[in-house]
Amino acid sequence: MKFILIFIFSFFSIASFCQRVLPVRTEELMERIQSKNDTIYVVNFWATWCGPCVKELPNFEKLQEKFKKEKLKVLLVSVDFRSLLDSKVNPFVQKRKMKTEVVLLDEKDQQKYIDQTDPSWSGAIPATIFIKNNKRKFFEKEFSYDELLSEYLSIKK
Repeated sequence: MKFILIFIFSFFSIASFCQRVLPVRTEELMERIQSKNDTIYVVNFWATWCGPCVKELPNFEKLQEKFKKEKLKVLLVSVDFRSLLDSKVNPFVQKRKMKTEVVLLDEKDQQKYIDQTDPSWSGAIPATIFIKNNKRKFFEKEFSYDELLSEYLSIKK
């Protein structure tokens, strides 16, 4: 009996740490990242099928973990199709035990979120925007950890 209780407790403890990705609309996302507070937002747009995106995801996790006591919010925004949320995106995030918040952009009109994120964005991913109050820096590229850290520190000044 003791073994069964330990197994059940262990299962629910592990399951409780697995995040569930939630869908968000463009308006919700923009409202969140355009808030006028002293938090720095690092928002990365990625997809499960994008090799360079998947390769750089651990760098964002590392940045969030290293500066977790600072006013930094890393947000990973999946641009996978909404229909893949349960079959692809959630299993992807859970398998990798991702701790940084992940949302799925639930938008049929891709141009809408592209234009609202940054007018220079061609729509290519990976793409990352750094936001601190009215200061914004946008990149269409894959980030190494050192590059990510450098951009974070530069916008933090």
